[in-house]
Amino acid sequence: MKTYPKLSVVVCTKNEENRINQCLSSILENDFDELIIVDGNSIDKTVEIAKNFTNNIIISNSGGITADRQKGINAAKNEYIAMIDSDHYLEKHSLNKLMDDLIKFNFDIVQSQLKSFGDGFWNIAEEETWDIAHNCSGLKKMIGTAPAIYKKKIFLDIQFDDTVTKKIDDTDFIYRLYSNTKYKFGIGKTKIFQFHSPLLKDYINKFIWYGYGDGEFVHKYPYKFASILYHQLIRYVLIYPLKAIYYYKFKGALFFILQGLIRFYGLIRYFFIKK
Repeated sequence: MKTYPKLSVVVCTKNEENRINQCLSSILENDFDELIIVDGNSIDKTVEIAKNFTNNIIISNSGGITADRQKGINAAKNEYIAMIDSDHYLEKHSLNKLMDDLIKFNFDIVQSQLKSFGDGFWNIAEEETWDIAHNCSGLKKMIGTAPAIYKKKIFLDIQFDDTVTKKIDDTDFIYRLYSNTKYKFGIGKTKIFQFHSPLLKDYINKFIWYGYGDGEFVHKYPYKFASILYHQLIRYVLIYPLKAIYYYKFKGALFFILQGLIRFYGLIRYFFIKK
């Protein structure tokens, strides 16, 4: 029987009573050594549900997931950390497979590929975009922060920083990691389910939130403004949709266009409402 390194699992939550039970139940189907919940001061039953799975719960008043991720990492006792969000659903052995990816590719961080847990129009459209832009294994310059496995040693050099990017730190964290260290990261072959509401209005709110995160990133690195605009208005609105159409993923093409335009709106909105 194969032996795996000891693994801490960190789950950040806030008002996730509708998804947290399914997420944590799926984690228990996997091999791990420690489960840490960092809750952003939920006002629903999230913490009450989480207590059915672990007493290792940190209540955070930081106001953002960026700081909460680092709180969970700091509390982890093991040298490998799986960052799982409450909208992720793991199949049995997913964590072992993702650890295999980390070792096979000799990465310091490996993010999983993604597949949709829903079957609504926009869920299918989102999965089509993942197949175009994300679900390709190998070394990358930019990845997401979850679902992923990290070697804890990288946090001696780079940590999640909420001094500017309080709302969302994915882009900034990976950019700092890529720019200032020799750590390797990328996408593995393992796929993990992600559950999003099938409603368009919820996707629109998510796109605005991403755009706000883009605004935080540009605020911190003004010289990246042109790159962000290229990403939002050229890659998402033109290049990716054309690629999606080429592969007959027409729902994905529409999803890309909406995401690019609404993220641009979120970016602009950031500079008017930021405090």
